[in-house]
Amino acid sequence: MGKMRNIKLVIAYDGTKYHGFQEQRGTGLATIQETLERILASHFKQDIQVFGASRTDSGVHACGQVVNFYTETRGIPTKRIPLTINVLLPEDIVIKTATDVAEDFHARFSAKSKRYRYVIYNSRVPNPFYHRYSMFEPRLLDLEAMREAAKYLEGTHDFSAFKGEGPPVKSAVRTLSRIDFDVSGKLINLFFTGDGFLYNMVRILTGTLLDVGLKKYSPVQIMDILESKQRTMAGPTVPPSGLSLMEVYY
Repeated sequence: MGKMRNIKLVIAYDGTKYHGFQEQRGTGLATIQETLERILASHFKQDIQVFGASRTDSGVHACGQVVNFYTETRGIPTKRIPLTINVLLPEDIVIKTATDVAEDFHARFSAKSKRYRYVIYNSRVPNPFYHRYSMFEPRLLDLEAMREAAKYLEGTHDFSAFKGEGPPVKSAVRTLSRIDFDVSGKLINLFFTGDGFLYNMVRILTGTLLDVGLKKYSPVQIMDILESKQRTMAGPTVPPSGLSLMEVYY
């Protein structure tokens, strides 16, 4: 038996048609992981298990998801994997890069931080070209108040108030190192960078910032929401379409 190859892929996908990243055995639901494993297994002629950095939800996209997998097959040189495998993958999943990594590299457990983007299309009239990749918000938003509110969210906090109904976690303490706003015409891009994110956290943070922008809360009330640790105190969970995993840092 030859030495195991551990291969790291950076992938991009449109999550619209998928039930999230993580495979759901026995359900028959299409997932990113299951699709990748199937195509890689047929090419490498062995069972392949793919480990992902982020278990993105149903309908969520990625520009920079990172996965790794082990294979004993020598065959195809690593740098040729994107060209060879992309032809076999559906059009809405693309391998951007492939590199050989140390045997102990793990896409999820080796990650130091992640960056997500949430896109709001803020206009009186929707735009069909942004429909799949943004949330439509026709009401006027107070961006200055949203920026001020975002400052209270930065840092290390217990984010229990911003966690959706998902698998239990040992601790809801996370460090949100920064929230950046990039406003270009009718598009409001919110970037969240942190060491880890709770279930639906980015979508609830965005929903809460939107409520501030709609004058439902004042920016300083963010502190009360954090301290309450109560999900009912925070804003709504915005749709998955506006969310993309942009980059994973190691």
